[in-house]
Amino acid sequence: MTRLLQHARVAVAAIALTAAPALAQDLGIAVGEKAPGGPLETLTGQTVDLGSFLGKQPTVVEFWATWCSNCKQLEPSVRAAHAKYGATVRFVTVAVSVNQSAERVKAWQAANKLPGELLYDRKGTVSGAYDVPATSYVVVVDKTGKIVYTGVGGTQNLDAAIKKAM
Repeated sequence: MTRLLQHARVAVAAIALTAAPALAQDLGIAVGEKAPGGPLETLTGQTVDLGSFLGKQPTVVEFWATWCSNCKQLEPSVRAAHAKYGATVRFVTVAVSVNQSAERVKAWQAANKLPGELLYDRKGTVSGAYDVPATSYVVVVDKTGKIVYTGVGGTQNLDAAIKKAM
């Protein structure tokens, strides 16, 4: 009986470890919710509402930072997705205000040219509304404004995530 119990514990542990990557998708705002808007700034300092970008076409929103290694790792996937879907999907990058200023984001954008809209979350209002767990957090919103995907990290499958919104 003890040996059977040990095997059962190992099986439960294996299942838990295997399921861990899937649980990462449960971080932050819930899939199925309506994507919230909120005040952001353009790189010229004008206030815009994230909501003005949502509910018209599928939208990819990445919460990002200049210093984020996962964001840098995800960048080629973002660029490839934009090249493939940019005519039909909107891409919005929300620069968090943690350890970076609007000026630093502006300088980074001038040197690197991320595709799509790059906006700054000076007060963290939008990051809070999305319950952002970390930078490189991606939220994909369908054309009705419903969240169809969330994920964090530098190795997300953006192609599959965007297809959920099409």
